[in-house]
Amino acid sequence: MNLELLGWNSALASSFEPYAQDGYSVGRITLEYRGEYTLYSELGYLCAKISGKLRHQITNGGDFPVIGDWVVIKTRQNEQSTIIYDILPRKSKFSRKTVGGKTSEQIVAANIDTVFLVSGLDNDFNLRRIERYLILTWESGANPVIVLNKADTCAFVEQCVAEVAAIAPGVPIIVLSAVLHQGLDRLTNHIQPGKTVAMLGSSGVGKSTIANLLMGEERQKVQAVRQGDDRGKHTTTHRELFVLPGGGVIIDTPGMREIQLWATESSVEQTFTDIEMLAKQCRFRDCQHSHEPDCAVQNAIEQGILDEQRFFSYQKLHKELDYLNQKQKQLKQLNSKSRWKKITKQIRQHYKRLD
Repeated sequence: MNLELLGWNSALASSFEPYAQDGYSVGRITLEYRGEYTLYSELGYLCAKISGKLRHQITNGGDFPVIGDWVVIKTRQNEQSTIIYDILPRKSKFSRKTVGGKTSEQIVAANIDTVFLVSGLDNDFNLRRIERYLILTWESGANPVIVLNKADTCAFVEQCVAEVAAIAPGVPIIVLSAVLHQGLDRLTNHIQPGKTVAMLGSSGVGKSTIANLLMGEERQKVQAVRQGDDRGKHTTTHRELFVLPGGGVIIDTPGMREIQLWATESSVEQTFTDIEMLAKQCRFRDCQHSHEPDCAVQNAIEQGILDEQRFFSYQKLHKELDYLNQKQKQLKQLNSKSRWKKITKQIRQHYKRLD
């Protein structure tokens, strides 16, 4: 298999060179299920597990291999098994906060060039959700493309496109109807040999239908959405990487019920450049955009230049990010305290033995 079609390049080859000298091979993760991995390699498809040493070195969930990772492997011919010994440096990663109360990172996929943010032009259409996806995409290092599917179900397509363009200036917007095979040619312009595209969006927006059309065959199961709310069941139950017939790679993902932030201030600012630019025009540098005099943000809302709901979303996401940063800081302090307790205990035990 030609690894260059999967995204192999000179930077990866340079990182892999020390391993190559020791007889290792390389592969790209296509599927993970309960600790077992499927990957592409020069030998074709392989099933693999991580080595005991790598498992021991892993300190958090983000250090495990994920879909899209390039990994260092060795195949034991006598045992007909493949072992993953290391992960090559990631050029990008799409992450979110883990679902629930834990404050930790969940990496959805790695080494992505472009993210198709798929939204349905039915009851799924939600500008606030698109803003969240944009923040996570900018944070990942990939380029976003907003895909508005199910144009055949919407009587106000142009209005929806205008609303999306207002919250995502400069981001490409593609309107299509996957079931009618309309608009797919615009998607293929963003798919190139050696490049990786990930599709993200809620359940039922048509990600698997789009993936099947791009692959030219039905590889992903598709189910009808529920009547009344246009929500779909989780037909795609796991993330999987596919090689497209014309070259290039696409990653299909299950619908995300919760899009919890795992990002930095810069990604929020990049998503809300319009508000950030207005804030620079306020009289006071520490303006809270509430009741301060000469507040450019509030003036823009009053004049109808800025949508008030977008500003509320901006405030809400900033509060969410501040809370996440505070929790991470607390966790870091607790881990540091626990580590020093262990060191102190070891020192005491050492001197106790000397006595």
